[in-house]
Amino acid sequence: MTNIVLEAQKLSKSFNNFQAVKDLSLAVEEGEVFGFLGPNGAGKTTTINMLCGLLHPDTGQVLLRGKAVSNGHQETKAMVGVCPQNIVLWEKLTCLEQLVFIAQMYDLPGRKARENALRLLRELDLEEKRDKRASTLSGGMQRRLNIAMALVHDPQIVVLDEPEAGLDPQSRVKVREYIQSLARKKTVILTTHNMDEADRVADRVAIIDHGQLLVLDTPQALKAQVGEGDILEINLTNGLVDAAAAHQALLGLANEIKLDESSHSLHVRALNAVAHLTTILERLTSAGFAPGEVKIRQNTLEDVFIQLTGRRLRE
Repeated sequence: MTNIVLEAQKLSKSFNNFQAVKDLSLAVEEGEVFGFLGPNGAGKTTTINMLCGLLHPDTGQVLLRGKAVSNGHQETKAMVGVCPQNIVLWEKLTCLEQLVFIAQMYDLPGRKARENALRLLRELDLEEKRDKRASTLSGGMQRRLNIAMALVHDPQIVVLDEPEAGLDPQSRVKVREYIQSLARKKTVILTTHNMDEADRVADRVAIIDHGQLLVLDTPQALKAQVGEGDILEINLTNGLVDAAAAHQALLGLANEIKLDESSHSLHVRALNAVAHLTTILERLTSAGFAPGEVKIRQNTLEDVFIQLTGRRLRE
C-alpha cells in the first residue's frame, strides 16, 4: 500500500474570468520524485501554490498527510520547502547568513540553523563560498544556494521550480545528482520544461494543460503508451523494398512506415515497439522480407508531451 503524503482533490481556481485550474486531482507518494509538467500558462504555478498552502482554491481541497491544508497554515510551512524559478537572495548577506536567517524564520534554534546551513553548503559545493556575499556568486552558485534555502529547515516535501534553469552543463549535472540524492529521504515535486531532466530523475510524471490533468504515470509507462512511438530501423538483407507490402504486413502495429531505398531499410514507428519487435519481425518475414540488423530510437518524454499538449507556441 502506497503512503500518500500530499493529495489534491478536485482543485479549481479562477482569476476574474480565467480558469487557471479545473477539477484537478492527483496524489504524491512519500519519498518519490514527482515531475509536474505543462506548457507555459498550463496552470502549474497556480496548482503548486495551492499545494503549498500559498493560495486557497475556489473549490476542492489539499490534504497533507490526510489533513486539510489552509492558506498560511503553520504546519504546512514547516513541512514544505519551496525553491522558486526566479532566484531570490539577499545580495548583501553571505551564503551562510542567508541560510541561517531562513532557518530561524522557521523557528529553528541558532545552533541547529547553523548546523543545517553548513551541511547544505558542503553538499552543494558551496562550502568555500560560505562567507562570500550572494552578489559575488555565479548564476549556477546562486541557483544551488536557492535550493539550499528551500531545504535548510529540513522539510519533508521540497518543491523545486525549474531548478536547472540557466545552468551550465557542470552545474546542471550537480543539481540533477543532488535531486536524485534527495529521493527516498524527502518527497520532491519538480517542475521543469526539460523533458530529459524529468525523464532522468522523476519516478512519476503528471502532465497538465489548460488547468486539467492529462496523464499521470511513470516516464517509462508514458513513453510506451503515449506519443509518436519508438522508431525501428530494420535492414532488409534481401533488398526487397515494397511500401504497400510493408504497410499491409504491419497493419494495426505501426503508426508510420518509411522506406529508405538507398540503405534497403525499413523505418517503422510504433508505440512500445520493443514489446512488439518479435511480432513485427515475424510479420515482415511472412510477407517475404528478410529482416537483418535492427536499430531502435525509443519514444521520448518530449514525444509524449508534444502529442498531448500540441506544437502551438505558448506565451
